[in-house]
Amino acid sequence: MRFTSSTINNRNVLIPEGITKGNLESYYPINHFDLFAPLPTTLDYTPSHELLILLNGRHLLIDEIPFSIEILHDHYVNGYLQIEAGIQMISRKPTCMRCGSIDGFGFYPCARCKNNACRYCRQCIMMGRVSACSPLYHSPLTTSYHPPTTLQWNGKLSEGQQEASNLVKLTIQENKKLLVWAVCGSGKTEVLFNGLEAAILENKTICIATPRTDVVLELLPRLRKVFPNIDISGLYAGSTDPLTSFIISTTHQLVRYKNFFDVMIIDEVDAFPFEYDATLKYAVQKARKDCGALIYLTATPSKKILQQVNEQSLPHVRIPARFHRHPLPIPRYVWIGNWRKSIQKGKVPKLLIQWLKIQFDNKKPVMLFVPSIKLIEQLQYLLEAVGVSCEAVHSEDPERVEKVKNFRAAHYPLLLTTTILERGVTIENVSVGVLGAEAEIFTENALVQIAGRAGRSEKYPDGEIALFHFGKTNDMVLAVRHIKKMNIEAERRGWLK
Repeated sequence: MRFTSSTINNRNVLIPEGITKGNLESYYPINHFDLFAPLPTTLDYTPSHELLILLNGRHLLIDEIPFSIEILHDHYVNGYLQIEAGIQMISRKPTCMRCGSIDGFGFYPCARCKNNACRYCRQCIMMGRVSACSPLYHSPLTTSYHPPTTLQWNGKLSEGQQEASNLVKLTIQENKKLLVWAVCGSGKTEVLFNGLEAAILENKTICIATPRTDVVLELLPRLRKVFPNIDISGLYAGSTDPLTSFIISTTHQLVRYKNFFDVMIIDEVDAFPFEYDATLKYAVQKARKDCGALIYLTATPSKKILQQVNEQSLPHVRIPARFHRHPLPIPRYVWIGNWRKSIQKGKVPKLLIQWLKIQFDNKKPVMLFVPSIKLIEQLQYLLEAVGVSCEAVHSEDPERVEKVKNFRAAHYPLLLTTTILERGVTIENVSVGVLGAEAEIFTENALVQIAGRAGRSEKYPDGEIALFHFGKTNDMVLAVRHIKKMNIEAERRGWLK
């Protein structure tokens, strides 16, 4: 889009092309202008309630706003909206103001700004094109309202959970930072309940962000159940929930928010892609208010987070025991020979078949983790050829949510999966296998998370975890050592039966 500048009440304002008649030569792409100070709110102006609700805390392109340019301009000059160029020069580098990317830009002939080489951001193109001439709209007047409610949960926290719960509540009340380092199956979600209730009673805006859609879908029904009087939205690609001031969202969706959330909770903070994508970290920081509380949850903190803990710049609390007070199951190593060669010859390794048969005979569902999508497809074909009923899921599978649901309902005994299900999925009495545990993708953290799928139920706390390998790796050894250390700490603190 092109704008011209003018002065209203001694303040510089931007006027979009088409609002007034003027010399076409005086109109330029929005990034041509210096940033203008926000305009004061005109108290006797009546804004559109629907527009403010849509933009409440959000950071949107004009194509995402179903209102005319005239209405948007009226709200802007009366102080109810702010606008800025989608791409700006920050420290002499072009920067996308929506996702924070500083590289990966492209150029295209733009009809809106009449530029044959208009710069645009490739990083967040899937959420609509941000270009140098794109205005991003934002409402600085964020509001939230939660109806009176109380937490409706009759469960009892373990000693470890109670300690963490107290710190989470205090962190939210004092708008501070906290790492909750809790083993898989310790009940991290329940640890949040009292803190979330305190935030709701204070009418704070709340976001629980997670890198994956699967985890959003796991958390939504649980939180809606314990806060039945509160509207909680689930945001992920393709979701249709109405916007509320309490959301559970994939981190990708946060690029559409700005300075909105009083409470930002990042679940599985070390998970892919969040841990490896600077734009997602930028999105989280942009969506959170500068003075808002920030809480990280994970069983396997990254080296960067641990460095902050060691430097005492990030307070933390650790829960080394599961809520049911049974020790974490220890993975066992199973040498399986050259399993890749066997599969290439059209054979499933005998040790794997024998192990699967034992699990099936014991009425245990099995999750078998495989290093790649290609291998998963080969293995599914070979297993079905020898009479093993199974299903397969991976990151590119559009039906994976339904398949996991069917597996949980015992429609088939074996689910083949990539690391897409290493987190956030609970299957009662499941046995876990890792085929090719020596593969590079199975890092220490990944193996700890995978092992954490087993033994989560109080009814079935002893879980089978088999690491099938063609050579032990440091990551395999470190993962087993990690789990053993947590059991030792839990025993020392008296948190095990």
